[in-house]
Amino acid sequence: MTIAEEQGVRAGQAASRHPLAPLEASEIADLRDLLSREGLVTESTRFSYVAVREPDKRDVLQWRPGVSLPREVAVLLTDLAAGTVTDLVVDLTARRIASRRAVDTATEGFGPVFDEDFEAVDRIVKSDEAYVAALARRGVTDLDKVIVVALSAGVFGYEDEVGVRMIRVLAFLRTHPTDSYWAHPIGGLVAHVDLQSERVVRLVETELAFVPETSGDYLDPEVRGPERTTLKPISISQPEGVSFTLEGGVLSWENWSVRLGFNGREGLTLHQLAFRDGGVDRPILYRGSVSEMVVNYGDTSPTNAWQNYYDVSEYQFGRLANSLELGCDCVGDITYVDAVVADDLGRAQTIRNAICIHEEDYGILWKHNDAINGTSETRRQRRLVISFFVTVGNYDYGFYWYLYLDGKIELEAKATGIVFTNAHPGGDYPYATEVAPGLGAPVHQHLFSARLDLTVDGVANAVEEVDVTRVSKSAENPWGNAFARTHTRLATESEGIRDADNRVDRVWRILSTDKTNHLGRPTSYILFPEGKPTLLADDDAYIRPRAEFATHHLWVTRYDRDEMWAAGRTTNQNPGGSGLPAYVRANRSIDGEDVVVWHTFGLTHFPRTEDWPVMPVDYAGFTLAPHGFFDRNPTIDVPDQSGGDHCSASGAGGAADHGLANAAPDHDAHGAHDHHHHGH
Repeated sequence: MTIAEEQGVRAGQAASRHPLAPLEASEIADLRDLLSREGLVTESTRFSYVAVREPDKRDVLQWRPGVSLPREVAVLLTDLAAGTVTDLVVDLTARRIASRRAVDTATEGFGPVFDEDFEAVDRIVKSDEAYVAALARRGVTDLDKVIVVALSAGVFGYEDEVGVRMIRVLAFLRTHPTDSYWAHPIGGLVAHVDLQSERVVRLVETELAFVPETSGDYLDPEVRGPERTTLKPISISQPEGVSFTLEGGVLSWENWSVRLGFNGREGLTLHQLAFRDGGVDRPILYRGSVSEMVVNYGDTSPTNAWQNYYDVSEYQFGRLANSLELGCDCVGDITYVDAVVADDLGRAQTIRNAICIHEEDYGILWKHNDAINGTSETRRQRRLVISFFVTVGNYDYGFYWYLYLDGKIELEAKATGIVFTNAHPGGDYPYATEVAPGLGAPVHQHLFSARLDLTVDGVANAVEEVDVTRVSKSAENPWGNAFARTHTRLATESEGIRDADNRVDRVWRILSTDKTNHLGRPTSYILFPEGKPTLLADDDAYIRPRAEFATHHLWVTRYDRDEMWAAGRTTNQNPGGSGLPAYVRANRSIDGEDVVVWHTFGLTHFPRTEDWPVMPVDYAGFTLAPHGFFDRNPTIDVPDQSGGDHCSASGAGGAADHGLANAAPDHDAHGAHDHHHHGH
């Protein structure tokens, strides 16, 4: 086949595949082959951030099957031998490199931590005489029992680390093969390791030089105790099957449709989310994902004060996704979707059952007992769940997108796993909780940035900040009982940097500037934030310029194809200023434009003794709810599915006979909306 014929075949394939479809294994193989032919792949080459470079939104919205758009892949290459980083865009359709740029590692940082780095640091520190001596001072002489943990280094003013690929190393003791080594941190010792020269450049020690001994092996019967025998089975059954379909990457459920995506950096992504209303698919969310996450530790100890991890970009959520198991991670009638990612060597890897899809009953949808009419009607809410789980070292994170019958959208993050530990100094130390004798769990935050490319009834949108306000007693308000709301339109990107305020029940309204409802008012969705704390580090902290996205609950930017990352493309050892701070510098108009909403949410975690030795799930998230988007309740057509007449007194005379409009009690008024469907 000639080159022209080969390009024609590829163009035909591109024309038949949706431009937002995730990369296939064959495409990753083609990418590696092309870069090899260009001389860009050697034994020391490593691949990062391999994902589709999505076409411009306007081109995607106009795309139809048979129309060919360039199939581009964004990829970051690291040459371990040379210490260089190259950012590329590869056009797979034309078989060419569309763009190529050398990354200035001193000002932009590096790509994420590689798998082999974990093995390298084990070899490096255990070969360092000073490190081995420091272990011995803590009573640790058997190096085979020492588990070293490679942690992203951050930026803390060390001149010898600028432009040098660094790792910081903490160590733990594992006394037996199934031991939970997080119970035995080797206190007061951290090594700064230069990965390029493979040497320890400095050791930081404190007087906290001991190893906690209490077991944290939660699978050990002596630690756990006898398992309880009182839990009766809960059976979740859908005898007629599920109410959704998944065809060609598009998930359809009731009035919802959404295209599923997945990449090695973000993991699960949602695309072109729409709601069918009056026979028309009305767009709401063009693209939704967790763009970034920072875990900022608040312990002042020199061995922990530097801990701040960007789990999306420094470790890659998608690459760390779990293969989910029926009955453990997902319960019910489940549909799984595999994911394909590229490993460090640019080879395709399939993660089996990376995405879990199922329906959940969620209690009452709407209900009314009418004693005058003699009717009693109840309808049950249900939601579609699209989820994936990742494990980043000690922590496990689940991300659950919920679509509801009434048009609501939610994202819930679930944090579980094992809290990070260090030796505890004793007493009322304010920066760590003593969770077991001598064992401390530092205070910390988990702060996520959701990138929400909203298209509420089209791409012409605006954002309003809505606060409740008290109304003074006056001639207009003679009883003094009134209260109202103020709407403040955010006109520019600088005005779009906002903070939640639960004292005034602050929400943000994303409205169409083109479309109105039947009352002549703009159709809209409202973002309901939880309003928890943003980044608590001091204004002069080293972490702040790197995690500036986490200092505000809301950012609004004008859509740009390549503005994807809240903290920037390369965060590892990036000194700061990238991502959202750079995006908003132009201060573009966001009123009546194609806008992207970035929402910071998360947890501020002061660990409890109940979080040890393994942490029950903690939750964070937000809700997007229709506000004037529909002309009426979109669920009045939901039928009674009780299977009998006990939920509908209008057919049985129940409420009229009793005069109190009390139909049979709904024993699940709060519903099966508990989180047992996805037990961890």
